[in-house]
Amino acid sequence: MGEELKEWIKVVVSAAVLALVITQFVVPTSVSGSSMEPAFSDRDYLLVSKQAYVSAKQPQRGDVVVFQTHLKDEEGQEKKLIKRVVALPGEIVSIENGKVYINGEELQETYTADGVTDGITYPVKVPEGCYFCLGDNRLNSKDSRDLSVGFVSEDQIVGKVFFRLYPFHEIGWIGREDG
Repeated sequence: MGEELKEWIKVVVSAAVLALVITQFVVPTSVSGSSMEPAFSDRDYLLVSKQAYVSAKQPQRGDVVVFQTHLKDEEGQEKKLIKRVVALPGEIVSIENGKVYINGEELQETYTADGVTDGITYPVKVPEGCYFCLGDNRLNSKDSRDLSVGFVSEDQIVGKVFFRLYPFHEIGWIGREDG
């Protein structure tokens, strides 16, 4: 009986250590709402890499990130949002006639829901250490266009979405363009 107990203890300790290691590198999250359609839908279950932007690595245009906001959910807790990085630190971003422009050049976006970005954003420079992030469903997204979200600072970013677990028929790795 002593050997069997030792084996059980090994299994439990190994599982606890593995769980601890995984939670240091990966955060599970679920999508709430339609702001990232068509790439992600309500209740999609995703994995986020907490280590994606360490060692001087920075978010790149097209990355899908999860970040902390001061917006409140129904329980009064601060919400995390999932959005796509559109403009990088130091870049000039503007939105006019339904199109996004970075440094005066129209941004070619194949991932948006309908190819239209509503609203007008006069040319603004993205501050150092910050990013301009938009949902893919631009007609139904609270994102950097909204003053309650604004620019997303590096320290707000939880990590980069890298894998979809659910729905099962869409399970797989997430790239920059396919979200």
